[in-house]
Amino acid sequence: MLWIALRRGWPRWAEALIIVKPETVVAWHQRAFRRYWTSISRSPGQPRLDAEVRELIVRMFSENSTWGAPRIHGELLKLGFRVSERTVSRYLPRDRPDRRAGGDWLTFLRNHREVLTGMDFFTVPTATFRILYVWFVIHHDRRRILHFNVTKHPTAAWVIQQLRESFPYDTAPSYLVFDRDSIFTENVVSTVRAIGIKPKRAAYRSPWQNGTAERWIGSCRRELLDRVIVLHEDHLRRLLRDYAEYYSSDRCHLGLKKDTPERRSVQRCPSRSARIVSQSARRLQRFDTELGELSPCASSSSSRPRAKRCPR
Repeated sequence: MLWIALRRGWPRWAEALIIVKPETVVAWHQRAFRRYWTSISRSPGQPRLDAEVRELIVRMFSENSTWGAPRIHGELLKLGFRVSERTVSRYLPRDRPDRRAGGDWLTFLRNHREVLTGMDFFTVPTATFRILYVWFVIHHDRRRILHFNVTKHPTAAWVIQQLRESFPYDTAPSYLVFDRDSIFTENVVSTVRAIGIKPKRAAYRSPWQNGTAERWIGSCRRELLDRVIVLHEDHLRRLLRDYAEYYSSDRCHLGLKKDTPERRSVQRCPSRSARIVSQSARRLQRFDTELGELSPCASSSSSRPRAKRCPR
């Protein structure tokens, strides 16, 4: 009667009498077999590549769009790295989209930067909400501003005149990069060819193809235009003239190894007359020193010369 009552009141009473279920034993066996098979399948093989070699493989592939595993393997052998071609292919990115268009353009920009210039437009609002148009030409190699001008009503004829003023005599570069703005008409393109320059049009919605010009626009906005309210055309022209001089002579560029486009001279040790030259119209600053008889730099912080602000 006890077992009958227990069975009716606790239908799963029999499971309590089994210490280990059959499913648990089977799962243990499967896990043990997997560990056993993994242990006997391990082979010494070749050691894992160093992080330096792996980074070098990825770098070669990213900077050379036409290189595959055989070419990268050959370069590694010439550099003294003993690695198999199969290992090289294992560390190449799996997704390899067709990068021939972008890669070819970047290669063109890198290989011809000494003879490349770029032109572009950007707009500036005035205090009375008028729109002024700034046109400029920049050299890709040293990022020098060759010419710029401001107008209220840009036209193709006006652009042609600016091009003639930008490249007098035999100063024309080999290539001029510009976008597909409607103001750059066929007359503008033919004038570029007549000057002796090969025009290079950027693709639609691809500002990176004229990145040097785009970066100058960004720097000009952040360092100048976002800090002033332009009154009129002459005011903007004066501000840009001062900024272009600062950009070429004083401003250090990371892309030029922290040098300036005009190769600003290095002062090895500042004198006690070190001061900050402040250009109040642009709020742009540079450190300058009066060079005379320079004494060795002081080692203690208390005797270090302090910077003084120039009177405005």
